[in-house]
Amino acid sequence: MYIPFENLPEESKIWIYQSSRKFSEDEIATINEDLQIFVENWSAHGTSLEASFQIKYNRFIIIAVNQEVQAATGCSIDKSVEFIQNIEQKYSVDLLDKMNVAFKQGEFVTYKTLLEFKKLAKDKSVSENTIVFNNLVNTIEEFNDGWEIPAAESWHSRFF
Repeated sequence: MYIPFENLPEESKIWIYQSSRKFSEDEIATINEDLQIFVENWSAHGTSLEASFQIKYNRFIIIAVNQEVQAATGCSIDKSVEFIQNIEQKYSVDLLDKMNVAFKQGEFVTYKTLLEFKKLAKDKSVSENTIVFNNLVNTIEEFNDGWEIPAAESWHSRFF
């Protein structure tokens, strides 16, 4: 069952999928339609999940579930990963590789491998103040408070 993202409680579980490239406006429109259909039909053991989604910066897909109503189970989480894998194939993007870093350079979101980011830090092309995306957050509350943070306040700090 689809619920607007802003109406989900802050303790709702989230999963963040970072794209290896920015999606076009046409792709965003289609992905939004596909996400809407997926979330409306998503269930765990036959019980509809109270869920939502967002696409941020035309690059991040965020899926959320209110676990107080019905917890996402192994099978339902597998269905969401399968859905994400289908998006990967359809648009020739990588959404599941956690060994990449997205960060802001002015108004733009840049995407680099971990090794490239480490080199940028060594060369002082990025700093402890660079805004990074902490895709390890687990709830909407953590997302709101700690998704976009200075590198010094995230796991990225080890590169400085």
